[in-house]
Amino acid sequence: MAMSKGFKVLEKSAPPNPYSIILQHRNKDTALLFESQAVVSLSSQETETLRKQYHKIADAYGCLGVLQLNSGESCMLYLVLVTGCCSVGKIADVEVFKITQTQFLPLFYQTQGEDKVSEVRKLINSGTFYFSWNSGKTTNLFDLTLCSQRKSKGASPDNRFFWNRTLFIHLIRYGIDCDEWLTRAICGSVEIRTIYVGHRQARAVLVSRLSCERAGTRFNVRGCNDDGNVANFVETEQAIYIDDSVASYVQTRGSVPLFWEQPGIQVGSHKVKMSRGYDASTSACDRHFSQLKRNYGSLIVVNLLGSSLIGGSEGEATLSNAFQKHLNDSAHCDVIQIIFDYHQEVRASSIESALSKFRKIIEKHYDEISIFSAKSSDIYNIQKGVIRTNCLDCLDRTNSIQTFIGLEMLAIQLMLLQCIDKKQNVTRFEEVFKQMWVNNGNEISKIYAGTGAIQGGSKLIDGARSAARTIQNNLLDNSKQEAIDILLLGSTLNSELADRSRILLPSNLLHTSTPVLREMCRRSNEFTQPTPIRITIGTYNVNGGKHFRSLAYKDVSLADWLLDSPNSSLVNTVNLKEHPSDIFAIGFEEIVDLNASNIMAASSDNAKAWSEELEKVLCRDAPYTLLSSHQLVGVCLFIFVRKDLIPHIRDVALDSVKTGLGGTTGNKGAVGIRMVLYGTSLCFVCAHFAAGQSQVTERNADYTEITRKIAFPMGRSLYSHDYVFWCGDFNYRVDLEKDEVRSLAAQNNISRILENDQLIKQKDLGLVFKNCFEGDITFPPTYKYDLFSDDYDTSEKCRAPAWTDRVLWRSRKHTIDPETTSDLAAGKLLHYGRAELKQSDHRPVIAILEIEVLQVSYTKCMEVFYEVVKDLGPPDASIIVQPYEEYASEESVIDDNVVAAVLQELSTIGEVTLVRFIDDNSLSITFREGQNALAAAQKGQISACSIPLHISLKTPNWIDIVRSEISLCSNNTVPLSGEAQPERPLRSAPPTPRRQQPSRPPAPSPTPLVPSRAPAISPARPPPPRPAPLPPDAGKAAGQPPIASPPVDSVPPPTCAPPPPPESSTPPPAGPPPPVPARQGAPPPLPARPRP
Repeated sequence: MAMSKGFKVLEKSAPPNPYSIILQHRNKDTALLFESQAVVSLSSQETETLRKQYHKIADAYGCLGVLQLNSGESCMLYLVLVTGCCSVGKIADVEVFKITQTQFLPLFYQTQGEDKVSEVRKLINSGTFYFSWNSGKTTNLFDLTLCSQRKSKGASPDNRFFWNRTLFIHLIRYGIDCDEWLTRAICGSVEIRTIYVGHRQARAVLVSRLSCERAGTRFNVRGCNDDGNVANFVETEQAIYIDDSVASYVQTRGSVPLFWEQPGIQVGSHKVKMSRGYDASTSACDRHFSQLKRNYGSLIVVNLLGSSLIGGSEGEATLSNAFQKHLNDSAHCDVIQIIFDYHQEVRASSIESALSKFRKIIEKHYDEISIFSAKSSDIYNIQKGVIRTNCLDCLDRTNSIQTFIGLEMLAIQLMLLQCIDKKQNVTRFEEVFKQMWVNNGNEISKIYAGTGAIQGGSKLIDGARSAARTIQNNLLDNSKQEAIDILLLGSTLNSELADRSRILLPSNLLHTSTPVLREMCRRSNEFTQPTPIRITIGTYNVNGGKHFRSLAYKDVSLADWLLDSPNSSLVNTVNLKEHPSDIFAIGFEEIVDLNASNIMAASSDNAKAWSEELEKVLCRDAPYTLLSSHQLVGVCLFIFVRKDLIPHIRDVALDSVKTGLGGTTGNKGAVGIRMVLYGTSLCFVCAHFAAGQSQVTERNADYTEITRKIAFPMGRSLYSHDYVFWCGDFNYRVDLEKDEVRSLAAQNNISRILENDQLIKQKDLGLVFKNCFEGDITFPPTYKYDLFSDDYDTSEKCRAPAWTDRVLWRSRKHTIDPETTSDLAAGKLLHYGRAELKQSDHRPVIAILEIEVLQVSYTKCMEVFYEVVKDLGPPDASIIVQPYEEYASEESVIDDNVVAAVLQELSTIGEVTLVRFIDDNSLSITFREGQNALAAAQKGQISACSIPLHISLKTPNWIDIVRSEISLCSNNTVPLSGEAQPERPLRSAPPTPRRQQPSRPPAPSPTPLVPSRAPAISPARPPPPRPAPLPPDAGKAAGQPPIASPPVDSVPPPTCAPPPPPESSTPPPAGPPPPVPARQGAPPPLPARPRP
């Protein structure tokens, strides 16, 4: 049976009544009603009664779910329908389709955010999304998220490759069986070809599944994240199906699991930059390989990066060497590494010779990996590991090597399927799979780089694709990245609530409803513990050189500035030896000469030299490591942290803003580095403002431009952080004559000079550094000195002394709950001074602060979470109202007068947004908030028109539903091999060595198992017996089951991935909905009673 448009969408648009949509399917007796952000399952009788008020607006092949587009505190819902698709082939009764057209139907009157939705629509319509459809009578569905071996274990859909999983959440909350109504989609490539083997038909299948855990475009997403997920991670399965037999082989690709990036575009090459220090990448790299071992078993890493430290591949070689060193120094040193400089090997001979050399290296490892083969429910071979291949982009070179490995393993697959009796069969399969691998490489390249793969066959085509990639990066990648974020996250998470939630909560809780997130943030003090840390912030304008190498003052060291500065104070209250600083933020200005060549392309040699020297100096008293650094021409910022803090730091990001020549050059500007330490966000900014005695307005404009333009991923702005620290050469001068300043400085009359300090005056006017703190200045002006002298400027310009070099900071006030605000500790200044390093015309400045950061207990966090879920009630905020047994009869006792009386009575509890009949004697009533439903259920009964009516929650088990919702957003990957062996034992067939005839015919995968479905909530309930009156303290919800505390082992340590939900041996029930927002306009009309 061919697939047709089985879905039909009906619309009722009659303002001021709520916008309403009905979704029908021709093979289902029920329908779905979408109204007032609620979802209701309608019986066929109800649908017939209501449909007269609706008209058809769309037909569709399938439904992907409901996109929740969060914009600040509001949420807009879109029903996502598949309106165009094409078949890519069939496997048994299951047909796989490529999505070519979708329609996003707003479930509201207004259409704000349409531009963002159009980008998401363009993404899904790009031809890289696929779904499966069962055309047979069996209920087993071919799950594209699972490889054949995982299907044989009865695994549930793999959330790593389940791209529209967040679109299921809205329906889960309302108890809708998503398996009945929605379609799962993967992103990647699927190709199915039919090959005849004698009288039998074989299906050659190549499926590439792109992971959604770190998805994005090439220059926006590189390397790994703090959870160990890498960019462009793709699981590719090469399978052959004949009758009921299958032979399958899986391999993976993924970016180098370190923190690195390729900022900007350089002609001919893209410069690789390590965005974090060596030690700062260790934890993430370890997590990545731990996940790979758990998910796939044995590992073989094929590294195709360049190895030459000279020429264009220098960045690749640096990255490759760092990758090898991390792997060798880690607990995963047992992983087999194959280092193969693909470009060098091909240049030295030819592709054929290079691949022949590679075969000699890799073929001895084939038996360690093996392949999967089965016939019906009998499994003969299992794949015991995986080959992980990477180059820089994991595109062109990786395509070539994976194609070679796939064709090598093809021979084993054909032997196991007994298809090598004729040479023409082998040749036919090889030709087909060669072309399929080429197409597969093109599809993956289109997703990640925006163009097809560069194959090396045609210089003209390859050159055009390379140019297209440059245009793609410059013009299109950012909008595509935003669309990916919206599809996977529901938004760009750029509100204060979302940002605070992301810092405090595990990632699998971020998709819960807004009231839950707000309450968790409000109660954050119950699962966080303030912890003091020390931060040292320094700034030094080094006047263009590497002055630490100067021979003029051998007895002066950087340690005098960074470590021993408090010792020079009159009163030293800082004991840095007993309590060393936890973080050093060290900013430099004019780290290179500000000449034309450096402004256009600044060298990083000086920055590297300073970084090495700083690390030597800082490690005198305690072990420190470079977390990250960032350079903008002459402005450079280094962040060093104590090594024991590294596992607790995440979400490090960099940005820079040019302010020179109207924002076109980087001779003036700022760099920023942000991070999250435990549960507190920190941002450090090093800036160099406009120079000149009278250029106050320009300096103010520089500050405004930097604060406006500096931005970090996920919509984070500068002052969205808990703490912001400024340092730099701000160039604010003193409004006094130079001779007077010199005289006052000689008299140490600091206060008189400060009365005329430009920065203090502008700050008092609220023009710059609003709400920022600065320590009391008790040291002489830091600018301008003669080099290697204690004398202020004696040159012809003879500039007036001033405090151009400053350190300021600011703490954030949270306003998530409008009724309460919370202030973070503003920070305690321990020392603010300068050092007498004389190699520059500036003196370095240093500030030592003590602040409080919040350590999160994830065990307590989960306990509070389930308390919050319990207290807020079912998100569907719905109750059932029905008469007691003695009042129930064949004829309805609930007429329009009773309904009006019920609504009048319930309006004293909260706002009612939706009313509908379940049957003649039962009403379903939805409030605006779940707590209103709890209050009504606690009341237990009401009287309407002298008829006593019983009240119960429509979804008393909503906490279990929340657990199932969390499960959808958690890692649930079933290991390919190893600990989780198949429930059915392997058949006692001898192992099949490479290129030998199998002892018996093997066969394809057992019938895939369908995930358990949550039972739908029955709409009709028998009339309840009259209960005893509820005592006043009978609990918050009548009929609410006791809530067990979440198991401790479901909560990870703070530095690990978010906790999985508690597992249950029974399928989770249908889910509770979020609260329905307040109705704008008239109250809900009386519901239409279903008629026979």
